[in-house]
Amino acid sequence: MAKLAQNFAKYLIHARLHAKGVIERPDVIGAVFGQTEGLLGVDLDLRELQRTGRLGRIEVEVNTSKGKSYADIIIPSSLDSSETSLLAASLETIDKVGPCDAEIEISKVEDVRSQKRKYVIERAKEILRAMMDEGETDSQKLSETIREAVRAWEVSNYNGLSCGPEIQNAEEIIVVEGRADVINLLKNGIKNVVAIEGTKIPDPIVQLAKEKTVTAFLDGDRGGDLILKKLHAVADIDFVARAEEGKEVEELTKKQIFKSLRDREPVGGGEKKVVEEAEEETKEGVDDEAKRFLGSLLEDLIGTRAAYVVGNGNKILSKVPLSEIGDVASDYADIFAIVFDGKINQSIVDLALQRKVRCLVGMDYKEHVNAGSLAILVLNDFRSLEVRTE
Repeated sequence: MAKLAQNFAKYLIHARLHAKGVIERPDVIGAVFGQTEGLLGVDLDLRELQRTGRLGRIEVEVNTSKGKSYADIIIPSSLDSSETSLLAASLETIDKVGPCDAEIEISKVEDVRSQKRKYVIERAKEILRAMMDEGETDSQKLSETIREAVRAWEVSNYNGLSCGPEIQNAEEIIVVEGRADVINLLKNGIKNVVAIEGTKIPDPIVQLAKEKTVTAFLDGDRGGDLILKKLHAVADIDFVARAEEGKEVEELTKKQIFKSLRDREPVGGGEKKVVEEAEEETKEGVDDEAKRFLGSLLEDLIGTRAAYVVGNGNKILSKVPLSEIGDVASDYADIFAIVFDGKINQSIVDLALQRKVRCLVGMDYKEHVNAGSLAILVLNDFRSLEVRTE
């Protein structure tokens, strides 16, 4: 890592240089500054960014072998993700270093904050261990406190708005009123959330509503009513969820949060009951024998980070690492179910729908999903089946 493990840096740009000749570090630095000058305008000029402290010291390590030179370049950046990406891409326009032809390729842009989050989690584990060794008895309460602290650390920033870390990648997002609402949803495992943070609907929210499926999750009071009216006026929202009357989103429990999201209403439509009935009918389409078999597979997978691909007649087609589900699913024409050791999110639901899988089985829900005709079962569904059988 750069010497600037640099407290200010959000990202580290990692680049690899290959030069057809012998070069030295000053040649590389000169090429980086000289050949990107004016390319992205005054606001993203490297010298100006360094002068104002938004860009750290450029680290270069050069190695020469058989008349050719190779260099690893690291540039710390405190710019936002889009500006950092532009800056990184501009480095690949460099085609000459010193007297030699050269090529630069960006190997990765590292989010420094993710390393800090990992440190916080590991350190929290150590602290909990020490507290337990000292005789603290309420371990469940302590664990929950640490989990909440770690999740609160995940509050990110999207164009000046507080948000969860998955706001840009998720196809469906949840819009709430303030930062405290974001923190409460993060504490309860919901990461595709962004806050309005004010009485005026900001432009980034309006833009996100054009690109993604949006659920407005608002307080159950008059303030929530006013925000909803303003959202309707300027943004294309798809669903509305409300906290219980008189309550605020920031004070809801996990159970209350997920109940409100399950009960969300489509904007301009009365189809909620129809959707719920269709989902229940699809789930009932998996008979008890199949449920028992799928439940036994799920129990077998706990802690393995693996998945079963199941065909008709409860026939196991394949067992694969979790990371290979997408590749393996495309190898079979008729898949009855995918059973996996993980939480169900919209991405894996979309994969199952695309491959015409009829049933998806996971440990729990990671987020609210739109399942269409897909039957979804989680660990609790099988436990309730066992209770009924007994």
